[in-house]
Amino acid sequence: MMKCLLVEDEPLAMLRLKEYVGRVPFLSLVHAVDNGLEAIALLQHEPVDLIFLDVEMDGFSGLQLLETLTKRPAVILTTAFDQYALKAFDLQVTDYLLKPYTFERFMQAVVRAREGFAVPEKPADKAFIFVKTEYRLQKVNTEEILYIEGMRDYRRIHLESGKIMTLETFGELEQKLGSSLFCRVHKSFLVNLSKTESVERDRIKIGEVLIPVSDTYREHFYQLIGRSAKS
Repeated sequence: MMKCLLVEDEPLAMLRLKEYVGRVPFLSLVHAVDNGLEAIALLQHEPVDLIFLDVEMDGFSGLQLLETLTKRPAVILTTAFDQYALKAFDLQVTDYLLKPYTFERFMQAVVRAREGFAVPEKPADKAFIFVKTEYRLQKVNTEEILYIEGMRDYRRIHLESGKIMTLETFGELEQKLGSSLFCRVHKSFLVNLSKTESVERDRIKIGEVLIPVSDTYREHFYQLIGRSAKS
């Protein structure tokens, strides 16, 4: 469970944040405040795992708040302006949400924060695997895998840098990958959750590709990304 602090001075934006946080099983709302100074005072006595932080607030901005924190939790910035993106990158925030944002975009940011939060509790993900392709074993960096597609007797591994064909089964590939970042979502697809850009109507968007989530794998997939399959 990730403990959250909401820092937002727009009432409607705060209502949206509370609603979205309430829909995510692994998020626990600890406090919601409308200014940075109150947030700093709270953090001194009650640390949290994740802050949703508005950038522009009267008197003390979200960026000023970040710069005062010596021990910083994961931070997701929320703002109606895109000119702070470079500064957000410099401050190494988890994500940057432009208002008005959808629940799917919110969920993408939260999943990214959860991955960072869960890393110390999980075995280290494998940096690479070897895959049988024709007459050789091909080294594949797992962080480059976007998704794996079934094509009759073959599996096509879609990478950021190209594609690889293999006769290895989904079961063999899942065993090699050995990571909760990879999830079977359909009899013909296995996806890298960290490459997922959005999920809408049981379709996963990775790049320009829409991948269906079938009934067989639907519940497990939504459990992994921390959302009820019925929501």
